[in-house]
Amino acid sequence: MDDKKVRVRFAPSPTGYLHVGSLRTALYNYLFARKCGGTFILRIEDTDRKRLVEDAVEKLLGTLGLFFDWDEGLVGKAENGRWGTTEKGMCGPYVQSARLDIYRKHAEELIDKGRAYRCFCSAERLEAVRKEQEARKEPTRYDGRCRNLSKEEVSKKLIEDASYVVRLRVDGGDGNITFDDAVRGKVSFLRETIDDQVLLKSDGFPTYHLANVVDDHLMGITHVIRGEEWLPSTPKHILLYEAFGWNIPQFSHLPLLLNPDRSKLSKRQGDVAVEDYLAKGYLPEALLNFVALLGWNPGEGKTQEIFSLRELVDEFDLAHVHKGGAVFDGKKLDWLNAQYIKNLSAEELFTRALPFLRQKTWFESVEDSRKESEYVARVLVIEQDRLQKLSDVGESSKFLFVEPTVDPLFLPWKKNTPKETRLLLETMLAVLADIPDNEWERGRLEKTLLETAGERRGDFLWPLRVALSGEKQSPPPHEIAWVIGKQSTLERIEKAETLLEKML
Repeated sequence: MDDKKVRVRFAPSPTGYLHVGSLRTALYNYLFARKCGGTFILRIEDTDRKRLVEDAVEKLLGTLGLFFDWDEGLVGKAENGRWGTTEKGMCGPYVQSARLDIYRKHAEELIDKGRAYRCFCSAERLEAVRKEQEARKEPTRYDGRCRNLSKEEVSKKLIEDASYVVRLRVDGGDGNITFDDAVRGKVSFLRETIDDQVLLKSDGFPTYHLANVVDDHLMGITHVIRGEEWLPSTPKHILLYEAFGWNIPQFSHLPLLLNPDRSKLSKRQGDVAVEDYLAKGYLPEALLNFVALLGWNPGEGKTQEIFSLRELVDEFDLAHVHKGGAVFDGKKLDWLNAQYIKNLSAEELFTRALPFLRQKTWFESVEDSRKESEYVARVLVIEQDRLQKLSDVGESSKFLFVEPTVDPLFLPWKKNTPKETRLLLETMLAVLADIPDNEWERGRLEKTLLETAGERRGDFLWPLRVALSGEKQSPPPHEIAWVIGKQSTLERIEKAETLLEKML
């Protein structure tokens, strides 16, 4: 096949949040399309009206648009089912609920060809049949009661305005339905296990199967790349393609995402929504990099783990997608996110981290001078290499924003006495007081403190660290002093000295 003709789609249902597995599916479709110079289509499959969530489409567009763009669309909701452009100017998706006439037309086409039929069975009868089959320990399926209704019987039912669904007429037989999956290889299903599936529901809406196949054909989809959970639906779709006389696209079914205990990734064991991870301070580019590696690698002998979107496009190959399930390793995500945070410019880190800082309730009571952009930017400079998530900002360094509570018992280094420790702090206080305001910089502070401490770094720097932070673990004292400024530094040391005096 000519690569230029490649057309793929991502077709989520607007039933709530964007699952991380769905993000991976969208990403693989995007990468494949861009690698082949093809088209990546976004389609909203909203025919299951009972599961719709208000504003889910808008939220999905906003979330997905943080990661990459898609192709095709018109301005405004059009009759052909396309959505308008987003704020970024990207094309909106196709929407199935605006294409109902198309699906009804194709269902009627199958009825006229004898490949589908109207079923007038009530829900009560179908439930009774199901229970009887279960009692006999038989597979539950439609019993075919309406398969062979005469034209006269059908016409009478229609005149009576009887409710009906449209079912696909599946020919019996012992043969297999076989197809080549780009990920899983040759896959076969027994034809006898395929039911006369419903294509058009009584409310006039198509089922997933009919709408999916009709849209994929009309939109010229050449490759269907989707999650493994859709594998059992594939023989039903193949039968539909055959019934219409259409070419069958290349199928690729991606491995399941698993919890560390190898169970299917679910909200019961942690977050599964992309929105949740973004809200916790994971960068979109880090999350995208992470999900790309869930079930795919760049090939044997290649150890690269950090990829830009452009690099993923260049490296992506369906042949390197694994068959087995992919474990969602939260520690790996934390590591990747930390690497991306380290590589942000100071300006970008400030822009991205500030909203998370402002969300913290304790930040509301911080004095105004420590809410100013210049001050927050200094905090971020020394926190950058320690952050795993943007939501961590300020959590381990509140002492940079509010006065710390210092336990005097923590001030002495090892066996030093309170008196010795007070003299050491006194020395540091005098040295720091002599540094001119215009030379209060990280480099100068570090040089001065290290020269003063000499070989006795623990003796001098430990009590200084505790005096400035109130913590046993913190950034080096010269970095804390640089952030909080000369006046606050001297005041905190003096307070620590007072605490030591009370112990004498």
